[in-house]
Amino acid sequence: MTAPELYEGQDVLDACRAAVSGGATAVQIRVKHSNAAELCRTTERVMRVVEVPVYVNDRLDVALAAGAHGVHLGADDLPADRVRAIVPSALRVGLSVGSDIEARDATEAAAHYWSLGPFARTLSKADAGAPLGVKGFRNLGRLAPAGTPLIGIGGIGEQNVSDVVSAGARGVAIISAIFGADDIERATRRIRDALDASLR
Repeated sequence: MTAPELYEGQDVLDACRAAVSGGATAVQIRVKHSNAAELCRTTERVMRVVEVPVYVNDRLDVALAAGAHGVHLGADDLPADRVRAIVPSALRVGLSVGSDIEARDATEAAAHYWSLGPFARTLSKADAGAPLGVKGFRNLGRLAPAGTPLIGIGGIGEQNVSDVVSAGARGVAIISAIFGADDIERATRRIRDALDASLR
């Protein structure tokens, strides 16, 4: 998940290329203080230089305009079930889920995946809520429709990837531990190796 404020002075394309070279399997464009035109240009630029799916955070209009692989929606965004009803079937729609109430709403949305979190304390999202931990993640994940992939998010790094997997995650979405690192490619590789080992 891109976070330009963490790699100030480094081009977003270089940062995304480094993460993908280190083993990232998708990139989410998450730029909170950018207008639609700038966000669309950034998304298109990233899509031209990486060979993994690119998602846009929150902004369905930008995802569609840029031809992104998917859009990631939060509890305050457009309802995912309505989005699924109007977008091309190829567009993947993911949901952030952080509470039982959000999970109940999400079960009717037929999202392609749920991002559960925050797993641990995070500085990347001020309103993220209390950390779920292993027990909270596992309990919340049980509310997902059968077959829904669960992605861990929030405060995740090399040190706790195995805990997230043990709680039921099939993948992780990471900001600070990757884009806040001095060497983005190396940080991504270490996390990817830890994830692969845990999934085995």
